[in-house]
Amino acid sequence: MVRQSGTTAEFSKLLTDLFGGLLADVPWEDFLRRLALYLDGSYATLILTMPGTGKPGTIVTPDADPQTSEDYAESYFASDPFQGLPEGQVTSFTDFVQGAARVSDFWRDFLEAAGGDQILGVDLRFDSGFEARLRVMRDNSRSDFGSAERDALQEIVPHLRDAIRLFERLQASGAEDGVYRGVVEQMGVAAIILDHDGKVMRANAVAERLLAAADGLTLAGGRLRLAAGDAHRTLEKLLKLLKGQADPAASPPQRFRIERPSGERDLGVVAKAVTTPAFMRGGKGAALALFISDPGQDAAPDPAAIRDLFQLTRMEAILAAALAGGGSLVEAADRLGIAHNTARTHLRSIFAKTGARRQSQLVHLIHAGMTELSGSGA
Repeated sequence: MVRQSGTTAEFSKLLTDLFGGLLADVPWEDFLRRLALYLDGSYATLILTMPGTGKPGTIVTPDADPQTSEDYAESYFASDPFQGLPEGQVTSFTDFVQGAARVSDFWRDFLEAAGGDQILGVDLRFDSGFEARLRVMRDNSRSDFGSAERDALQEIVPHLRDAIRLFERLQASGAEDGVYRGVVEQMGVAAIILDHDGKVMRANAVAERLLAAADGLTLAGGRLRLAAGDAHRTLEKLLKLLKGQADPAASPPQRFRIERPSGERDLGVVAKAVTTPAFMRGGKGAALALFISDPGQDAAPDPAAIRDLFQLTRMEAILAAALAGGGSLVEAADRLGIAHNTARTHLRSIFAKTGARRQSQLVHLIHAGMTELSGSGA
């Protein structure tokens, strides 16, 4: 039975864990634990999946037996008769599953290992096509769920729906962000996000390499410092202007160059104001995005991406990436520390797998393939 003492406080804690779990490494673990306790169940499970698939997309079942959870995902998920429930309506397993399903392998084998058929469930379906399945299990050694538990779970359903919609948006935004970052890095562009005080909030891998080289730009107390005085003054002026602007989006991109102490060619910079809601504009909020290009640095594609794209071995992919980054086969072999004959052997295998007949054609195939891969969101 739902715990009677402090029910309002417990419900409030449930909602806190439900929405707070959106930013956790494993979303909703605390919520599912608290939900099982709230309904006096053994454990609770949340599944996010596309209908008709053989395996769940995401399944979270804290405190359940790991082997039982693995068996369900691998062997029983597709044949689970407790799916396709009335949308948004709390339903019990014993009311929903009738007939032949009661003597199925799922019923006989899985439920016996899981502790019985005392399960409450609710299915939520979303416009993008996926569905969420929430299940709460209680061991057969105790009395079955009653109307109080059903009503309590039903009360949570609209909040769960909102939380999953938010989660979907966060995941979509993160995926889009990953695509954009991948394309930027593939182009060999360093990207740095600064707050209003000039502190680095985020930097991609290309930017981290430039900062580590300390040739033109460095970090001082977490703040970006440009070696050239005029470039640094330009940066400070831009940050100061953004602090007083009501609408940062109105600021056009600014372009300037950074001279490098080493004498290498100047770094080219495009600075663009970050558009954020007014209440987020402050010292610790994102203010300025810098996109920095190094004219002397060729962008080398990611070997792992090349390996997946062309089904190469690890060493073949590393060599292909080195060739795509510029230079001859001999130079690539020297950089990788392999014999020239070994490099030629790898190159022949790469040609056979990619269909290329010469190195220039291979480089073109790699860059074209990486651009298409990044643009498709893969």
